Amino acid sequence: MYNATVWLRRVEKGKGERPNIEWRPFVLAQANSKEGPDWKAWERPAEENVRGMLALKAGIAAMRQGEAVYDAFHMALLEARHVDRKDLTDLDVILDAAKSAGLDISRLREDMEDPSVVKTIADSHTEATEKYGAFGVPTFVFPNGGSAFLKMYYPSQEDAVEIYDSLTKLMSQWVNIGEIKRPQPPWPAGVKPAS
Repeated sequence: MYNATVWLRRVEKGKGERPNIEWRPFVLAQANSKEGPDWKAWERPAEENVRGMLALKAGIAAMRQGEAVYDAFHMALLEARHVDRKDLTDLDVILDAAKSAGLDISRLREDMEDPSVVKTIADSHTEATEKYGAFGVPTFVFPNGGSAFLKMYYPSQEDAVEIYDSLTKLMSQWVNIGEIKRPQPPWPAGVKPAS
């Protein structure tokens, strides 16, 4: 998710406009669970601190404060996890990211406890898996109902827009292509995210 977010920010900078992206929650702990079909990450008691749920709840709550602060918060959370290697099951890490993004912390904490936030997460995850076949992040869903999972390293600023235009066309229009995968190894050997 971090790589895709960096890439999409570079696309926005290169195009001068924001790609039409609606971020929706997807619970990787649910998708990767070995507990069986009756186990639901969003139904677990808060003290179990299911991986990803706290950050997803904070994300939905942050969306209620507006797109600009949500975007800043989303990036701050991703950097905390993927750059600084912080634990997103730690409320203090979440709140530090929220403060840096300019969120109203009292409102965020209150909204995180709203039961409708958990329902939003559950409904989004269920729709993603049942309607679009999602199994991981990021999964792109297109206006025609097609969907595609993308695994990537973020490209340079110079390549970001061309890759975006090419991939979104490939993923949205050519539904007869089910999977393109580079053998591992050699990929990702020698491939590094662009700075």
